[in-house]
Amino acid sequence: MIDHAHDLASVRGATERLLTAAAKVDNASVTESSRLPGWSRGHVLAHLSRNADALVNVLRGQPMYPSAEARDADIERDAPRPLDVQLADLRDSAERFQEAGAVPADWSRTVELRNGVTDSASRVPFRRWAEVELHHVDLGIGYELEDLPEDFVRREITFLAERFRGHPDVPSLVIEEDDGGRIPTGGHGDIALVVTGRRADLLGWLAGRRDGSALTVHDGTLPSLPPL
Repeated sequence: MIDHAHDLASVRGATERLLTAAAKVDNASVTESSRLPGWSRGHVLAHLSRNADALVNVLRGQPMYPSAEARDADIERDAPRPLDVQLADLRDSAERFQEAGAVPADWSRTVELRNGVTDSASRVPFRRWAEVELHHVDLGIGYELEDLPEDFVRREITFLAERFRGHPDVPSLVIEEDDGGRIPTGGHGDIALVVTGRRADLLGWLAGRRDGSALTVHDGTLPSLPPL
């Protein structure tokens, strides 16, 4: 059972960690490249702000973004802003998300996200939590995958494994965590490849943040994963 109230509180904590860390950089650093190809740190911060507003739309039963083009244009528009403006926007948009999450609602209802993807409303706070945690790492300001909360890492590995389950371009996999826990993904092929490693490396590979070179594949080759 997904505890959306717990996840909303976790989003708030993750946002405060990001805001505190980002406040220590300067305006010049905001224009520098992030770890995401083609995006500056300003792009990452702008995306986080606009994603919060987009998820408010989702919770209200409205389209997440007017269009893919509008989403991209908003990020490009907001990316060059000074650090203080970026952080104020991020804080304000995060608060709007918290306010939307506090409205009494049927959390078991189905909502629509981007590209026709649907999910339970109860998982929207976790999706926002993932955005904040992973993009904090993407900023490249000292927060690494190894610093992520353990309960988040466990859940995100499972969530990403589920996303690849049955994907025609992904072979059947078994994700084996360093404590011996196993997560099957399903997929095509009769025999599952077993991929083992530290949780941070498994998450990095599944989330497209690491190349998987630190992982071990039993009786096979590590497959390339499609973009999320």
